[in-house]
Amino acid sequence: MVGRRALGRRFGWLWAAYAASAYGSGLGFGALPLIAVLVLHAGPAEVSALSAVGPAVGALIAVPLAPWVEFRRKRPVMIGMDLVRFAAMASIPVAYAFGLLGFGQLLVVSAVIAAAKIAFGAASGAYLKALVRPDDLLVANARFESTNWSSIAVGPPLGGAAIGLFGPVTTVVADALSYLLSALGITAIRGREEAPRPAGESPVRAGALLGGWRHIMGHPVLRPLYLNQILVAGLIMATEPLLAVLLLRQLGFPPWQYGLAFAAPCLGGLIGSRLARRVVARFGRDRVFRSVGTLRAIWLIGLVFVRPGVVGLVTVMAVELAIIVNMSLYTPVLATYRLEQTPKHLIARTLTAWSIGQQASIAVLTALAGLLADVTGPRTALTVAGLLILATPLLLPRRRDPAPRHEPDVAPTHP
Repeated sequence: MVGRRALGRRFGWLWAAYAASAYGSGLGFGALPLIAVLVLHAGPAEVSALSAVGPAVGALIAVPLAPWVEFRRKRPVMIGMDLVRFAAMASIPVAYAFGLLGFGQLLVVSAVIAAAKIAFGAASGAYLKALVRPDDLLVANARFESTNWSSIAVGPPLGGAAIGLFGPVTTVVADALSYLLSALGITAIRGREEAPRPAGESPVRAGALLGGWRHIMGHPVLRPLYLNQILVAGLIMATEPLLAVLLLRQLGFPPWQYGLAFAAPCLGGLIGSRLARRVVARFGRDRVFRSVGTLRAIWLIGLVFVRPGVVGLVTVMAVELAIIVNMSLYTPVLATYRLEQTPKHLIARTLTAWSIGQQASIAVLTALAGLLADVTGPRTALTVAGLLILATPLLLPRRRDPAPRHEPDVAPTHP
């Protein structure tokens, strides 16, 4: 079972660091838009800009960061990105305490956090591939996925209660401290990390900047998986603001029911992530990509049929649960395959390119869905999103995947 497989002390520290930042982010989920509304009295346009512009700018910043991450030891990069995020988040309560907090600062913090998150994810993926044995990659990714979904299930309700009791910047403080704890956890990992060999590339050349995208788009299986993933993620995330308007404004759901409708199904993430290794062992990775990849997409249309009252609440929870169980099973399998099929000298750039593409897709499709909802209503926009996502399984790979890359210079350092 996933929960019983020992991956060593160093992975334990890495997992603990990930859990600290994940639960901190769960507590601080939506904190910046909330502060913009409650403290700065921002309007809908400003809140939308905060949710879209900051991450978009962060993604642009992450492009030149990718080769910088690639050609450096990964542990110092991860520690540095955690400290950057700690400083950025900590600046908010400090400015608030002195009456200096402004909307521009929130935009800057949002962009810095987004860029540092992408850089951290790229470094941690490369570090994970060197830290655990190839056969343990799926187990490790499943544990990260399980932690992520449990933090989403537990964090936002606790964060909302903390804001009600202690004020609007409380969860920001908790989120900032979680990055500090993450940095300490990564610092505690012992063992020598070899300096990366640039393989004749210069980090400042265009080829180095675009190496991740070239690898993805030139790979016969990663390319369709990438295109499928950015569309599925973008369409699913685009429905969140539409549902907020539909449930809270048009159907009259109280806020606690709205929170419950999204928090409770996240527990399904524990189910899917724990099943990942056994499902792959029984049915094979090709079938998981095709079958579970399809099952992620077929449920979203069910949100169109939400009605007021208990039946509507149960409908939302059932749809979200079905999506999350399949997503949490599919995601660690995809993450493991992506690491297996990426050469050591391209991992950070490939993961950065993947994150940027997914983030850009979410921003664009969310904006388009919002415009459509303004013209036709949220239920119509949900219908369009639900129908479009039904076509995404056509992008899933139909051929068998190549054998994993086992490079001679990627020796496992598992203790």
